[in-house]
Amino acid sequence: MRCPYCRENKDKVIDSREINEGRVIRRRRECLNCGKRFTTYERVEENPLRVIKRDGRIESFNRDKLLRGILKACEKRPVKIEDIENLIDDIVVQLYQKGDREIPATEIGEIVMEKLKSLDSVAYVRFASVYRDFKDVEEFLKEIQRLMKKGGKSD
Repeated sequence: MRCPYCRENKDKVIDSREINEGRVIRRRRECLNCGKRFTTYERVEENPLRVIKRDGRIESFNRDKLLRGILKACEKRPVKIEDIENLIDDIVVQLYQKGDREIPATEIGEIVMEKLKSLDSVAYVRFASVYRDFKDVEEFLKEIQRLMKKGGKSD
């Protein structure tokens, strides 16, 4: 594993533990060159999912792309990165459990919004505004009112 600080590839594993019901192994590592510590995650490589985009294109599912979108929605919110990782793991498991290897992007977006709603309502509204392409403040207000009626979590 290459050190993210000095780029050397000599390290030792300090701690390993299973997370997310054994679906992921978290390893704490220490670089033998610079002495800094970093964390890596290992997960089982599964049959790849493919995403059917709104315009009909098909592309490989990209977990990192999903992570970036959710991180952006959670920016400056009191949401732990571990909670975001768990949320993404849950989404991926849900997608695989569907049994389909090609999943519409709209379906993925709806799953993300449902999960975000219970994690942080502000992050949910941020994600929904981009995903649903809100055109004006009125669309924001309607979504916030719907969320308030359902009792969304806001921390």
